[in-house]
Amino acid sequence: MEGTRRSHALRLMAKALKEDKDKVLEANTIDLETGREMALPDLVLDWLKLTPERLDAVVQILQRLAQLTDPSQQLLNTPYQFEKAQTYCQLMPLGVIALVYEAFPELGAIAAGLCIRTGNCLVLRGSAEASHSNQAIAESLQLALDEAGYPPGCLGLISSEQGDSIRELIVQDQLIDLVIPYGRVSLVTQVVRQATVPVLRTSMGNCYLYWSPSGGLDLARSVILDSHTREPDPVNAIEKVLVHRHHEPSTLKGLWRSLREAGFQLRGDAALVTEYPDLILAEDAEWNRAYLNRTVAFRQVEGLNEAIAWINSYSSGHADCLVTESYVESNEFARRINSATTYINTSPRFSRNPQPGAPIALGMSNQKGIRRGIISLESLTTVKHVVQGRG
Repeated sequence: MEGTRRSHALRLMAKALKEDKDKVLEANTIDLETGREMALPDLVLDWLKLTPERLDAVVQILQRLAQLTDPSQQLLNTPYQFEKAQTYCQLMPLGVIALVYEAFPELGAIAAGLCIRTGNCLVLRGSAEASHSNQAIAESLQLALDEAGYPPGCLGLISSEQGDSIRELIVQDQLIDLVIPYGRVSLVTQVVRQATVPVLRTSMGNCYLYWSPSGGLDLARSVILDSHTREPDPVNAIEKVLVHRHHEPSTLKGLWRSLREAGFQLRGDAALVTEYPDLILAEDAEWNRAYLNRTVAFRQVEGLNEAIAWINSYSSGHADCLVTESYVESNEFARRINSATTYINTSPRFSRNPQPGAPIALGMSNQKGIRRGIISLESLTTVKHVVQGRG
């Protein structure tokens, strides 16, 4: 069966990456040294850096994918039925997927695993700063797929040294069925604007939290801190916090003290900075921009309605949070927030290697249409409607 064959290929991919760990780390060292000489930002260097632990996590992801059933084996009910016929939906592979990514060399291996599990082909287009790492990972996986009997074209790597621009790739709508851009906003925006291929847009950072007056200090603190616990990309990090103007000053100061002790820089709107001069003033342009570091900006609002309106206008729209003890506020927030995922009294922390039972994810999508929210196996499939009659 095809599912068994895919599982076998995934186990070989995990084995190959584990055996080639030293070779991949050596290639990554070259990329890191070059990146430091080029004065790459610390953020990108952190994304670029591979460690034995990060590679082990990728191996575990591939092993877990090998244990899963193919989404294409799932049959889904339809909301309608034709007379004298049985109607159902079947998940199908998309075909050829292109991943355009900045740094994050391990992301290529995770995407390859997701594509093999779903029956898709994958084209990788990494950035120049990770060229040696990307090449080492791709070669390791390609040899494993060759051993599994897969054709060479099922996993391809276009290196930045080949001179092919990103635009040349993302306009190949006759050959590519979906492109996924992953990186800073500038890269994602470039792909969205130039592509003629369907795009599954990703996003990271600039997630909002509305801290209701009824919400406890300890919960608000833990949600913010836990959302920044990530390795290595701050996908769902809470970077903006809306606070009700009736919050007690001692409560606010208690939260800020905890965050500063954890190494955060704190910013605030004009009203808060006037009342609390130890906050740094957040400029207007910052409210819809991701920091992607340990910075959190606070803003006063009059209540839930203003908080929802502000979040819908300025959030990146993929993961936003509420801390409250009010059942009414919880329902209203969940119903009216436009984000792909809402979190109520829980951390939005994102992990590529979650606990067993949780979906393995490539990232988070904030767009409406195609697939929204967590980019998992089902995101890399399409739906076929089958109408089976009796003659």
